[in-house]
Amino acid sequence: MDISALMLSRIQFAFTVSFHIIFPAFTVGLAAWLAFLQARAMISGEPVYDRLFDFWLKIFAVAFGLGVVSGIVMAFQFGTNWSELARRTGPIQGPLLGYESFTAFALEASFFGVLMFGRRRVPRWFYLFACLMVCLGTSLSSFWILVNNSWMQYPTGFALRPDGVFVPTDWWAILFNGVVWVRFPHMVLAAYVTTSFCVAATGAWSMLRGRDRVEARAMVRMGLGLAAVLVPLQLFFGHLTGDYVVRHQPSKIAAIEGHWESRAPAGEILFAWPDEAQETNHFVIALPAPAGSLIDDGTLTGKVIGIKDIPKADRPPVLIPFFAFRIMVGCGLLMLALAWGGMAFYATGRLERARWLQWAIFLSFPLGFVATLTGWFTAEVGRQPWTVYGQLRTADAATPFLTSPQVATSLAVFGAVYALIFAAGTVYIYRMLRAGILPTPAHAGSAANPKRPLAVPGDSPGTPGATPTGTPAE
Repeated sequence: MDISALMLSRIQFAFTVSFHIIFPAFTVGLAAWLAFLQARAMISGEPVYDRLFDFWLKIFAVAFGLGVVSGIVMAFQFGTNWSELARRTGPIQGPLLGYESFTAFALEASFFGVLMFGRRRVPRWFYLFACLMVCLGTSLSSFWILVNNSWMQYPTGFALRPDGVFVPTDWWAILFNGVVWVRFPHMVLAAYVTTSFCVAATGAWSMLRGRDRVEARAMVRMGLGLAAVLVPLQLFFGHLTGDYVVRHQPSKIAAIEGHWESRAPAGEILFAWPDEAQETNHFVIALPAPAGSLIDDGTLTGKVIGIKDIPKADRPPVLIPFFAFRIMVGCGLLMLALAWGGMAFYATGRLERARWLQWAIFLSFPLGFVATLTGWFTAEVGRQPWTVYGQLRTADAATPFLTSPQVATSLAVFGAVYALIFAAGTVYIYRMLRAGILPTPAHAGSAANPKRPLAVPGDSPGTPGATPTGTPAE
C-alpha cells in the first residue's frame, strides 16, 4: 500500500468512527434516562414523567437507528482497508466483537420492539424491565468495544505466533486488566454527561420559548442535577485514565503534555503551539515545577518524559493530541461550572428569571459531544504509529494492495451517504424537539396514533386539539 492510500484509509476510518460515536455518546445515556423516567412514573404516579418519556423515546429511536446504520460501515472496513489487522488480531478481536453480538445486540434486538410498541400491550413492570434491558444492552455494547480498544492500547494476555498472528493465552487478562476498568466507566460517564446536558439544554430551550413549563423545569433540574454529580466523577476517571497513559504509553503522554525535553521535576504546560519541525513550543503558558510531576505521578520530583526521548519512528503527531486533550478538559470544566452554577440558581429560584443562564444552558448541548470526540482523538491519534501499541504498526495493519483512487472513491461515497443520513436525522430530531412534549402519556389513551410511534405531534388525528401541558388545565 502506498503512503497516500494508507493516509486516506486512516482518514476514512477516523471519519466513520467520529460520525458514529456521536450517536452512542447520546443513546447510551438516553437509554438510562428513559429507564429512570419510567421508574419514576411508576413510583410517583406523576404524569410529567410519562410525558417526558414519550417525548424522549421518539428521539432515542431515531438516534439509535442512526447509530446502527453509521456503525455497520466500520465492520466492513476491517475487511476492505485493514485486512492485515483482521488477519493478525482476529483470534482476539473476532471473539470480542462476537460477544458484543451475543450479549448487547441480543438484548437490544429482543427488547427494542417492546420499548417502541409495547407500552400499552404489556404490564408496566415488564415495560420497565424492557427499558432496563435496552439500557443494559447499550452499556454492554460499550463494554465490549472498550475491551477491544483497550487491548489495542495496552495489549495483554496474548502470544505472537511466528506468522505474526496474535493468539489469546489469558482471556482474564484481556477482559479484566486495569486499563479496561478505568476506560469503560470513563466512556459510560461521558455518555451520561452528554445526555444530561442535552436534556437540560432542551428544558432551557422550552423555558426560553415559554412553553412546556412543567416539563422544562423537570428537564433542567434533572439534567443539571445529574451532571453536577457525574462531571466530577468523569474528571476523576479521566485522571485515572491519564495515569495508565503515563505508565504504559510514554509517547502518547509526551505528545499530550508537549514537553520536548525530559525533566525532573517538571512544570505543566497549559497552552503552547508545538513546532514539530523545530522540536520546540511557541507562546507557552505553563505552571512552574513541580506541577507536572505532581499531576503525572503524584510526587514532587517525578520525571516527565520528553518527546525527544522517543525515537522519531515511534512518535505520534503532536498537534492533534496536544490540542484535543485541552479542548476535552476545557469542555469538562465548562460543564462543571454550568452544572454547579445552574443548580445553585435553580435552588434559589432565580433560574427562570436568568435568561442569560437559560441561553448558556441551551448552548451547552454540544459540549459533551465535543469532549467525547476530542477524547477519542487524543486516545487514537496519540497511539500512532501503532495499531496495537508497541506490537503492530498502522502501516503493517492496512490492506497491502489498496490504491489511492480506490480509497478516495470509497471515502467520497461514505462522506456523501453519511452527510445525507446526518442531515435527514438532524432535521427529523429538530422537528420533534420543536414540536414539544406530547399532551398526555401514551399508555393513558393519548391521541397519538399507536401505529406511528415516531410521528411528530400534530401529525396524528386528534392531537391538534389536545390541551397543552404546563397550563392551568393540568
